[in-house]
Amino acid sequence: LDAMPLTPNGKLDRKALPAPEHDALITRGYEAPRGEVETTLAQIWQDLLKVERVGRHDQFFELGGHSLLAVSLIERMRQVGLSADVRVLFGQPTLSALAAAVGGRSEIVVPANGIAHGCMKITPQMLSLTSLDQDAIDRIVATVPGGARNVQEIYPVAPLQEGILYHHLSAEQGDPYVLQALFGLQDRQRLDDFIRALQGVIDRHDILRTAIVWEGLDEPQQVVWREARLGLEAFTPDPQGGDVIEQLHRRFDARHYGLDMTQAPLMRLAFAEDKPNQHWVALLLFHHIALDHTALKVVQHEMRMHLLGQIGQLDAPVPYRHYVAQARLGVSREEHEAFFRDMLGDVDEPTLPFGLQQVQGDGNDIEEARRLLDRDLSRRLRRLARMSGVGAASLHHLAWAQVLACVSGTPDVVFGTVLMGRMQGGQGADRALGMFINTLPLRVAVGQQDVRQGVQAVHGRLSALLGHEHASLALAQRCSGVSAPIPLFSALLNYRNSSEQLDTQSEALAWQGIETLGGEARTNYPLTLSVDDLGEDFALTVLAASGVGAQRVCAYMERALQSLATALESSPASRLQDLTVLPQAERQQVLDAFNATARDYPRDKTVHGLFEAQVRANPEALAAVHDEHSLTYAGLNDRANRLARHLVGLGVQPGDSVALGLARSIELLVSQL
Repeated sequence: LDAMPLTPNGKLDRKALPAPEHDALITRGYEAPRGEVETTLAQIWQDLLKVERVGRHDQFFELGGHSLLAVSLIERMRQVGLSADVRVLFGQPTLSALAAAVGGRSEIVVPANGIAHGCMKITPQMLSLTSLDQDAIDRIVATVPGGARNVQEIYPVAPLQEGILYHHLSAEQGDPYVLQALFGLQDRQRLDDFIRALQGVIDRHDILRTAIVWEGLDEPQQVVWREARLGLEAFTPDPQGGDVIEQLHRRFDARHYGLDMTQAPLMRLAFAEDKPNQHWVALLLFHHIALDHTALKVVQHEMRMHLLGQIGQLDAPVPYRHYVAQARLGVSREEHEAFFRDMLGDVDEPTLPFGLQQVQGDGNDIEEARRLLDRDLSRRLRRLARMSGVGAASLHHLAWAQVLACVSGTPDVVFGTVLMGRMQGGQGADRALGMFINTLPLRVAVGQQDVRQGVQAVHGRLSALLGHEHASLALAQRCSGVSAPIPLFSALLNYRNSSEQLDTQSEALAWQGIETLGGEARTNYPLTLSVDDLGEDFALTVLAASGVGAQRVCAYMERALQSLATALESSPASRLQDLTVLPQAERQQVLDAFNATARDYPRDKTVHGLFEAQVRANPEALAAVHDEHSLTYAGLNDRANRLARHLVGLGVQPGDSVALGLARSIELLVSQL
C-alpha cells in the first residue's frame, strides 16, 4: 500500500485494508481437511480468522487466533453440534488435533428454573442450582420489593464473585470494586435517552437485576429480580464549589461511597446540570461483581441499539445462570485440587514484588501509569508469537514473570492471571453479561530454562489453567505450601483483547450528543499490570502502590519485552535469567551512580581516631538515629568503649578479627567502632 487507509477521525480503517495473501501467513504445507468434522471446522476458522483456506496441519495461533477469537470459535462449534475440551485448542492448536478431540467433552446440562412467572410462594424444590431450606428462602424473599412475585431465581455466587464480596465486606469504608464511568450530555433530552437505553439493557439481562444476600446463610446467594429500576440521583452542585465534575466525583468517591449489594440493580446514575459549560454530566456507578470487561462492551453495544431504535435486531439474552451451572456442575473440586497441588504443592514462599504484601487494600493509595508500546516492538512480538505457535499473551506473561523475578528476588514466581471465564461458560458465553472473569495463580520459572522452552512452558501452563478457569482462588491457595492469611502472590496480570472493530457511522449516530468523559477502575492488589491487545499495538497500564513507581514498572515491562523479543530472534537458546529487565538509564544508575562513593579523607588518621576527635569537639551532638532510638557522640563513644573493654576481658588482642552478624542498627555502629 502507498498509505494506510484512515477513518474520518484519523484512525486506521481496518475494514478498508485488503485481505492478506495466503503466503503472508505462516502455514505448514497445505493438506486439505479430511472428513466432515475437519471440513466444518476449517470453514469456521476461515470465517473467524479471515483467511482463504485452512489446512489440517495449520495452527490456530499462527493464523492470527487469540483468546477472544477462541471463545467465538467454541461458541460457533457449539452451534453446529461440535464440542471439545478447549485445552486442546491451546495445547495442540492444529485443525486436525481439534477435530480429533471433538466429542471428548460432554456439555453440562443446565437444569431448568423451577420458579414460574407469578409464583406466590417459593419452595426448596423450585431451586435447581442451590439448596436452601424454607426459612432461608423466606428471609431472602423478604429482602425483595414485591416479594415472591418479583423473584425470578435464586442461585449461589460464582467463584470470583466470592472474592469480590469478601473485599466488599472487608472494606472499612467505600468499596474497591465500585467502578465509575463519566458522561457528558448535550441536554436533558439526551440524558433521558441515555437513561431509557440503560434501563432497557437492565430489563433484558438477569445479572443486571441481581442482588446479593448473605446474612444468616451458609453461602452467599444471588437473587434475580423480575423488575429492577435504575437508581437515579439528581445532584445539585454548589455554584461556589468549583468544577461540577469534581464536585460529582467528591460526592460519589468510591473510597467512601458504596452500593447496597442487597438491592438490584447494582448500579446507580448520579447526574447534574453543568450550567457554566451548558451541558449535563452523568456519573454511572456500577459494581464489578455484576460486570466484567467483556460484559461492558455488550452493554455499550445494546445501548447503541436502543438509541438507534434497533432493539428488535438483538439476539435473545443469555441467562447468567448458565455460567453458574457450568462453574458448579463442571470440573469437580477434587479435579481442581489435584491440578493446583501439582502446580503449587511445593511453593512455600509467597511472591511479593517490592515486598508488597497487602492484598486486602481499598485501592486508595494507588498510582496509575500508561504506556503504548513502540509499533515496531508490537509487530515483532506478534510475529514471534505466531512463529512459536502461541498467543501473544504467552509472551507478555513470560515477560511479566521476568519483571517479578527481578523485583522479588526469586527465579520461581507465582502471580495472578485474569482468565476470561468464558471458554467453558456454556451456551452464548461469548455475548453474555455478567461476571465471568476469574483470577487464578500462574507459576513461572525464569532461571536456567532457555527462552524458547520458557515460551512453550508458559503457553502450556496457561492452556492447562483454562480447564480450571472456574476454580476459586481460595481453593488454589490451599493447595500451596503458603498458609493464609499470608497471600500466595501480590501481583496480577490482566491480558485484555480490545481490538474489536465498530461501525463508526452508526456508532457516531447513536451516541450523538453523548460523550464519554472518563472512568475509574480500582483494585485491592498493590501491583497490577493490564495489557490491552489493540489488534496491532499493545498498551500497558500499571496500577502500583504509592512509592513503587507505576511508570517505573511500565519501563521494566517494556524492557523485558524488548529483551525477550531480541532473544527469540537471535539467541533462543539463551537463559531466561540472563535477559535484561532494567532500562539502560536505571541500569547505569544502579551499577555506576550508586557505586560512585569515593570521598577524600585524612589518610594519616584512623576511622576511630576521627570519631574520637568528633566526640571531643561535639559530645552532645546527635550521632545516630534508628527508629525511635538515638545516641549522641558521647553516648555512642561510651557504648563502644564498654564493648571494647568487654572484648579485652574475653582475651581479644589488637589485630584479632571479630566477626559481626548484625543488621543495620545502632548496635552495628557500636560494634564497628
